[in-house]
Amino acid sequence: MNMLNHLNDALVYIEQNLEYDIDEQEIAKRACCSFYHFKRMFSFLAGISLQEYIRRRRLTLAAMNLQDSTVKVIDVAVKYGYNSPDAFTRAFQGLHGMTPTEARSNTRPLKAYPPMTFRLSIGGSEPMKFRIVKKEAFQVIGIKSRVTAVKEGEHPGVEQVWQSTDEATYKRLKSLSNQEPHGILHVDVGDPGRSNPEYDYYMGVATTDPCPSEFTSLVVPEQTWVVFEVKIPWSPEKWQQIYGEWFPTSGYEQVEGPKIQVGPDIQVGEKQIYTEQEIELWIPISKVQR
Repeated sequence: MNMLNHLNDALVYIEQNLEYDIDEQEIAKRACCSFYHFKRMFSFLAGISLQEYIRRRRLTLAAMNLQDSTVKVIDVAVKYGYNSPDAFTRAFQGLHGMTPTEARSNTRPLKAYPPMTFRLSIGGSEPMKFRIVKKEAFQVIGIKSRVTAVKEGEHPGVEQVWQSTDEATYKRLKSLSNQEPHGILHVDVGDPGRSNPEYDYYMGVATTDPCPSEFTSLVVPEQTWVVFEVKIPWSPEKWQQIYGEWFPTSGYEQVEGPKIQVGPDIQVGEKQIYTEQEIELWIPISKVQR
């Protein structure tokens, strides 16, 4: 059984347990990778989070169940994990544009989100430049911001750091870079999702110097990294290559830890004008345990 079959086996398990509590460890067992890696890979390939996919599938089935007029709304709510009619009504209306009661008599169409499967696609036409790096713990110092993730475009909290930093502070920060990865780093710490879309962003450098008072220090633990050489601006195709082509065939999986983008330099105090340029993307990894 190949990796594609393992991933689809995990999706089958989810589909069979939408009326019950879904066991993260069982997903990991069936997918032959950690749950952390599975949900990250699913998010990049599907375009939505695993949590949102499960929510949509449950509300799709709930809409179908409500077509039976003998079934009580509260019973459908409890069946799909909602402990109160109000919570179920809000979620149902948010997805379908009508209340559960209206769904029984309204002539407007309901939304149906079908089960997803991973399928083989033709890839590999573009070479992927990468290397594996084992690195001891190191320090990043820089300017920290709490950021709320958005679906498209640059996150406002990230742009706020770029525009509020003056040139002297930026030059001072760059001068402190004295170890790999060299240059300006854009570091994301955290795993934003539907329930908590926030994460910490650092515009910083890797350094052995003491942290000056105007900056914040982050200790990055000892880790193995896959380092991709890619061109920005980002596009969905790049994530498809990384999570749809490289990871399933590499024998590695992503683990919890900071994600580091090395470069580009920023025009501080200004709105960014993006041009195509090469950067490095550092993702923490470990060997898949078969």
